[in-house]
Amino acid sequence: MAAHKLSLSVQYAVGKAGLPTRQQFRRWIKAALQCDVQIVLRIVDEIEGCALNKQFRGKNYATNVLTFVYADTGQLPDKTELLYGDIVICAPVVEREMREQHKDLQAHFAHLTIHGALHLQGYDHENDQDAAIMEALETKLLVKLGYVDPYFE
Repeated sequence: MAAHKLSLSVQYAVGKAGLPTRQQFRRWIKAALQCDVQIVLRIVDEIEGCALNKQFRGKNYATNVLTFVYADTGQLPDKTELLYGDIVICAPVVEREMREQHKDLQAHFAHLTIHGALHLQGYDHENDQDAAIMEALETKLLVKLGYVDPYFE
């Protein structure tokens, strides 16, 4: 089975010190791919994170990850469908959660990157059944990558 195609652009809208590298983000997203995708991954500060969450979700605070899926899919040269979307990760929120939850920073970034990639591909956690499916997949992928179960405390 061929690996799914990934076109990834990583934008650092905050200082890069201590943040995952483009290669790490690529590895984490590739682990979660179930289709071919073109993604812009943007790492933002709390001001931009809050503005995006308010504009698109009506919530006046910065959240850890936002995912935007674009309905218009394109086609690759081999006629397979291509999914387009953006993932926005708010670095200060991720860092705060890491401290509060006593997690490893890289592991938490890996989890939220995979979480965003799964949202992009249609996974959700709006009800208990969907949440259980999504969380089980996140755990499986993270353990396969060498991280601990993010839901086990």
